[in-house]
Amino acid sequence: MICRMSINRPGRNRGFLTVELVVAMAILLVAVIPLSYGFLRERQLSRACYNRAVAMEIVDGEIEVLQAGEWRAFGEGSQPYSVRAESAANLPPGRFVLTREGNRLRLEWLPAKRGAGGRVSREVSLP
Repeated sequence: MICRMSINRPGRNRGFLTVELVVAMAILLVAVIPLSYGFLRERQLSRACYNRAVAMEIVDGEIEVLQAGEWRAFGEGSQPYSVRAESAANLPPGRFVLTREGNRLRLEWLPAKRGAGGRVSREVSLP
């Protein structure tokens, strides 16, 4: 007597292989999609931190120059300010604004878009 269970059926094994493949792909997707989102978000955050650091260095340097006496060339109120730093080319679109109010001087970098590092501002008192 021949037992039918011992006979290998290729069609039946193919079905199990397909199910295993679908389950493996689902597990992979569940793990990879959050990881890829995390890497993308980390890249955006790193770029924003870099932009903020560059803007901070530029603003700090320019405010020192202004505080040393260059402020006399500017009138009262807010006005656009052009920086001399070559690293400003690495910044995303935005603008530098100088505000002079009495004996207070404030220099700001204002990015054009959100998520570009944020606003950087330095304020000093004039002699």
